[in-house]
Amino acid sequence: MRGMLMDRTRAACAAVCAGFLLLLTGLLPAAAQSPWPSRNVRFVVPLGPGSGADIGARLFADKLATRWGKPVVVENRPGGDGIVAIAAFVGAHDDHTLLFSPASTFTAHPYLHDKLPYDQSDLLPIARVSNTIVVIAAPASLKVGSLTELVALVRAQPGKLNWATATGISDFLFESYLKDAHLEMSKVPYRDTVQPATDVGEGRIQFYWGALAIVRPHVQAGKAKILAVSNSVHIPDEPAIPTVKEAGFPTLAFDGLVGLFGPRDMADDVRERIAADVREVAGDPTIGARLLTTGQLVSPGRPAEFAASIDEQRAVVARIAKEMGIKPAQQPQ
Repeated sequence: MRGMLMDRTRAACAAVCAGFLLLLTGLLPAAAQSPWPSRNVRFVVPLGPGSGADIGARLFADKLATRWGKPVVVENRPGGDGIVAIAAFVGAHDDHTLLFSPASTFTAHPYLHDKLPYDQSDLLPIARVSNTIVVIAAPASLKVGSLTELVALVRAQPGKLNWATATGISDFLFESYLKDAHLEMSKVPYRDTVQPATDVGEGRIQFYWGALAIVRPHVQAGKAKILAVSNSVHIPDEPAIPTVKEAGFPTLAFDGLVGLFGPRDMADDVRERIAADVREVAGDPTIGARLLTTGQLVSPGRPAEFAASIDEQRAVVARIAKEMGIKPAQQPQ
């Protein structure tokens, strides 16, 4: 009898302990239950190798891999106005697959495409990483010294000059400008952002709007010339090149926000953890120096700060769309 009572007591104690452990586990933060990252991390980049975003992604991937103790793989998925990469990222349904992208890749998507394979809310801002310096370039052989002179040439030769841009928002802003200014140019579509920069140097494209990182080699070779900077700041080592606002084209202004995005259901503590690690890595002086040589400025930001910057960019696009009478096929979230 006594043995039976002892067995029952032990069983009751075991049940109480098990219940306590379950309760304690439930109170623990999600990160403590399943540490992130638990396996390889993948950065999906919507631009090709050699682009500003690609260079930044690889720099941060190397440093973060050391910090996280897990490999960080960069996967370039150019094409389709960034939709190829975004679809791959969203379709992964995986908090270890992140999108490393300029916000300008997708902020104009609702106004440029009748259908999108994703919702704007699928792209959850994690951390701003940098600002890509975005420039407008023309062939050196064109013999124009300013954006004003290039526009005058376009007006004098309607429909004869070609243009290309790197991201959706620059497409949208320039098409809006051409319409408002009653100018005619032929748009040349490209799968990646590197080839049109080469074609500017060869004189096949007369107006190219893209990252300084991929235009600079052609400028240094004497084949292309930078006419203006889209950002609100000058190129640090070339302050004489005007911003588009200074050049008299304020509607072409935008900053090249670049950062990390996660899936919409990513845990808040994981987002904050990644953002904190990005800030730590960005503080490495070698990162800032390397990014500057590729036409980028380190500008790390928390999830809320990054989200606010993206909302500002979306608001600019929405205002222009309203002025042009364009309604979004998909409402921005």
